[in-house]
Amino acid sequence: MSPNSAGRAEKLGYTNVKVYHEGLPEWTKRNYTVLSAQFLKEAYIDKDIPNVLIDVRPAAVAQKGFIKGAVALPVAEIAANVAKFPPKDKKPPIVIVDDNGGDDATSAARSLISAGYTSVTIVTGGMNAWKAAAFPVETGTLATNIVYVPKPRPGEIAIDDFKKIAANTPANTLIVDVRNRDEGNAGMIKGAKLVPDEELLDRLAEVPKDKQIITHCSTGVRAEMAYHKLKEKGYNVKFLNAKLDIDKDGNYKIEKP
Repeated sequence: MSPNSAGRAEKLGYTNVKVYHEGLPEWTKRNYTVLSAQFLKEAYIDKDIPNVLIDVRPAAVAQKGFIKGAVALPVAEIAANVAKFPPKDKKPPIVIVDDNGGDDATSAARSLISAGYTSVTIVTGGMNAWKAAAFPVETGTLATNIVYVPKPRPGEIAIDDFKKIAANTPANTLIVDVRNRDEGNAGMIKGAKLVPDEELLDRLAEVPKDKQIITHCSTGVRAEMAYHKLKEKGYNVKFLNAKLDIDKDGNYKIEKP
């Protein structure tokens, strides 16, 4: 957990608390992450953000109900078909779904991480959670070819332009950090304002409409979600689509996903 979360846990009486100082970018090199069915729908599918969605259930089961865009690749065939995946240097976001976010998804994720992929995510609750939320389900034959074509996102700011703004933020511009409070408290870019994405719509009064807004998070995903929220409210806004690691002194590293 983060240093701030660790501190709160210790105040609650927990004594065996560990801090993972390397952060999420380092974690994803050796471990998978998780996301909810709702987050998958809103952050990827609804926004048509390129990703590799792998359904690891048996084909006969998957055909009875699957998520739009999913590719059928049963868990037992993952390791033998790594060559079918996009080149690792493209850093494709890989999302894995099984029935319930259990052993099959975990096994598939570990196979891909062992093969060198660094952005592997499991859908918590799997297809059961997707169906329980009454999200759209398709039936029939799933795709078998994995296709990943990165494309610029509407509102995306160039990394070089972001660096210039971060180094000397103009008076008519505000960088809004939409990470959670723990992440922000561990280190922020000088002059940025912390407004976690989940709080953004409730705190719009703190985000000036007479300035250009640049949103960022640690991976680009939440920054893009914040971009759409602000755009719909009439803001002049862009977002950073990149991995961003910030230390306690405000120094940062940017890595294109």
